[in-house]
Amino acid sequence: MYSMHTHDCGQLRTSDIGAQVTLTGWVARRRDHGGLIFIDLRDRAGITQIAVDPHHADGVPFHKAEQVRGEWPLKVSGVVRVRPDANPKLATGEIEVLASELEVLNTSKTPPFPIEDDIDTAEDLRLRYRYLDLRRPHMIHNLQLRSDFTFAIRQALHDNHFTEVETPALFKSTPEGARDFLVPSRTQPGHFYALPQSPQLLKQMLMIGGIERYYQVAKCFRDEDLRADRQPEFSQVDIEMSFVDEHDVMDALEAVLSAAFAKVGVTMPTPLRRMSYWDAMDTYGIDKPDTRFGMELHDVTDVFVQSKFKLFASAYASDGQYTKAINARGAGVWPRSQIDKLAGVAAGFGAKGLAYIAFRADGSVTSPIAKFLSDDEMDGIRREMDVQPGDLVLFAVGTRLESDSILGGMRNYMADELQVPREGHDFLWVVDFPLFHWDEDRQAYAAEHQPFTQPQEDQLDLLDSDPLALGSHTYDFVMDGYEAGGGGMRIHDAALQMRILKKLGFDEKTAREQFGFLMEALEFGAPPMGGFALGLDRVCMLLAGADSIRDVMAFPKTTSGSDLMSAAPSEVSDKQLNEVSLRLL
Repeated sequence: MYSMHTHDCGQLRTSDIGAQVTLTGWVARRRDHGGLIFIDLRDRAGITQIAVDPHHADGVPFHKAEQVRGEWPLKVSGVVRVRPDANPKLATGEIEVLASELEVLNTSKTPPFPIEDDIDTAEDLRLRYRYLDLRRPHMIHNLQLRSDFTFAIRQALHDNHFTEVETPALFKSTPEGARDFLVPSRTQPGHFYALPQSPQLLKQMLMIGGIERYYQVAKCFRDEDLRADRQPEFSQVDIEMSFVDEHDVMDALEAVLSAAFAKVGVTMPTPLRRMSYWDAMDTYGIDKPDTRFGMELHDVTDVFVQSKFKLFASAYASDGQYTKAINARGAGVWPRSQIDKLAGVAAGFGAKGLAYIAFRADGSVTSPIAKFLSDDEMDGIRREMDVQPGDLVLFAVGTRLESDSILGGMRNYMADELQVPREGHDFLWVVDFPLFHWDEDRQAYAAEHQPFTQPQEDQLDLLDSDPLALGSHTYDFVMDGYEAGGGGMRIHDAALQMRILKKLGFDEKTAREQFGFLMEALEFGAPPMGGFALGLDRVCMLLAGADSIRDVMAFPKTTSGSDLMSAAPSEVSDKQLNEVSLRLL
């Protein structure tokens, strides 16, 4: 119990009537009813109404209450009594405190926005005055939820015999896809540390060192473009295990995650579904599917065997080309002008165009391609897509990955536009990702997960003949259509690790300069190992029902990477630059 107050502002109930209490908090609202003044006193736990009567306690509290304004911090003592005008919206709504003492702890300027939920205030303004924004019940709830979930997952990991180990925040630059944040060394001019993008290599060192079950709640840093669920610094629950295969890792993680989610009131049924990467892509068009709604992809290539619509006919005749479709139920009643705009949306997902057939509620058809399609083809589409009046069938043509990705993007877009219900939480594993993908910008192979992922042993002959067909021992934890975590088995053989690095474009000299300590460690009896990283910010965002991870972080950056409250990043003095042997160009 705190010495300055006896109870929180969200704690008192009718069972406390008659008790002498002391509360502290901020003035959320002050109402002067002439004969009485009412103050809604707010702290992190809630709100309690304070009644100040000029005829009580010699009127001393009343004279002070007349001066009080919004967001002034107060200390109030008094007796709990029944509230005449009960407020069912408040947990404390059946009681109030009749003030006998009132102490003004400080005054406050008028805040730049109301300190309450559901405010129509620009996010930039909220971030500029983040310390005020944090007083809002919504933000306090989100940070408490984050705290509860973090504690729960720590407890679950501890109970499952994981050892928490802290790894360095200053480490060697080992680019893993994103840019590093570099830290110049004052004592070794011209040399740099890097802030870790993840503890990946260090946790592999821990496995070689015999820790066997490791975790930490790690702060990670990536100098990359931002978006709603991405920040330059973020937190992940980092996990690694040795002497295991991927099934052992996923089983252990399910036990940990289900226990942690249960602590915050969310049921995660186990065992989780395990969906292969290509099943996810071919069914939902994305490797992190939200399976709470349908609108699944269908391969309709064979419907158009000898079609007069050349694009579809060409796909059937060309090896590796597909015609696929989704049925956006209810969008078939949209005006043609609205449907035609979908081509621009599809272009954002890589489409060169978007064919469609709108099956109107009156039985008619609107489509720029219908005149090229035979009755048999139209019947085939109706059967394959289970068409009902009012449906809109959208088509994509391309390689397997292209057509999947286009329709996967359109599926999520149409679900949002049609306000398709997505209730509860949706959990699954997506497994067996390809080891590589082709980077068009670099014209080179790139790691699908990271360069240290174990390939499928029975497919190693594909490493030279068809690298993009080579699978991996990988598993992503998908929650509500987001990649909430990812992991895989690690290469524990030095020779194989070098082969993979060379395939990614490293020559032996560069590989040893960047990863020499790893290669050396792998030669000292490295065990089979695998791990996982849970995106703590993203999971808390989903648990809180927020739209952005900024709403579950105390002091986030904007989409430009700025801290509006402190004006970071900022310039530094010439003296500071000289100390680390740097000069600005």
